[in-house]
Amino acid sequence: MKNARVALVHDWLTGRRGGEKVLEVLAEIFPDAPIFTLFHFPGSQIPAIEQRVIRKSFLQRLPFIRSRYRHYLPLFPLAAELFDLQDFDLVVSSSHCTAKGIIPSPDALHVSYIHSPVRYAWNQYSAYFGPGKLGFPAKWIVPMMIHRLRTWDTASSARVDRFIANSRAVAGRIEKYYRRPAEVIHPPVDCAFFTPSEAEAERTYFLAVTALVPYKRIDLAVAACKLRGYPLKIVGDGPDRKRLRSSAGPSVEFLGSVEGEELRRLYRGAIALLMPGEEDFGIGAVEAQACGTPVIALGRGGAVETVVPGVTGLHFDEPTPLSLAAALDKCRGMTFNKASLRAHALGFSRDVFREKMENRLAALWREFKESK
Repeated sequence: MKNARVALVHDWLTGRRGGEKVLEVLAEIFPDAPIFTLFHFPGSQIPAIEQRVIRKSFLQRLPFIRSRYRHYLPLFPLAAELFDLQDFDLVVSSSHCTAKGIIPSPDALHVSYIHSPVRYAWNQYSAYFGPGKLGFPAKWIVPMMIHRLRTWDTASSARVDRFIANSRAVAGRIEKYYRRPAEVIHPPVDCAFFTPSEAEAERTYFLAVTALVPYKRIDLAVAACKLRGYPLKIVGDGPDRKRLRSSAGPSVEFLGSVEGEELRRLYRGAIALLMPGEEDFGIGAVEAQACGTPVIALGRGGAVETVVPGVTGLHFDEPTPLSLAAALDKCRGMTFNKASLRAHALGFSRDVFREKMENRLAALWREFKESK
């Protein structure tokens, strides 16, 4: 990719979730590339990203953008399309919303790494906006707004030259919604940081690490642990927190946002990490396994690729409290090998991702140049 003028595009920079961790590696591969993003909350990223040239959309200047950015969803497609990318030969977008809908130069190669087609417009629409979830007048406005977003999302997929998906499950959605093929490169996990403890401590609680949003189905984890009286620690925050707290019993503890060494300590001390919703990939599952902790996950989506039943965790079949509770009971009676858990996790390490991504982008760039 020598001499290519490269731009990186990411939906928004508000925290360090899976998408931002992908962006961090892309920024290492392309150290001089500016980053285009709809909006950026200063201080939310690692220093290596904060110090980069970050070009924001007009959304950055709108009132209450930090606390109510989701309310500006109808403007996201326009904001992405207004980025001026005409001076770049290679554009790499990291997208779970509208980043893949940018307008590149007609002479540029656009490769889009997809974390998921817009969740609340496609496979998770019912979880966000299903019956009883919207009041008046939102129940009339939101369906029309999402219909327009779906139309734009499908049409804008034609602006992407090559898709890379973060899992086979997401590649299937790209095929279904965009009618385009996508190869799979799993996202990076910091296995150098997430490691097992040297001394085995008593494991006394189940753990969930996730954003508290509807499709994550943390309500199932709360209900299953409440049913059995098992201790549950929940790391993360989001709009569902108040609702979940109202139904949780005394055995459920909400810890809010936790990072770094404290998060690693929580992984190390858990009986298992719980992933009760259908995940696109599920970086937390691999982080837990890297720490020697098994995972109990709904046997759909990305968990089929990250959790090996009986070796690195368990799958449960139905998204019900009873099905999950049965898996909790089974897990408590099993012994998992920490070395096997970690060996599996290392296949998703940051170094593995960087090598695969760098090699694939270089190959696509060569093909693109040779076709000119």
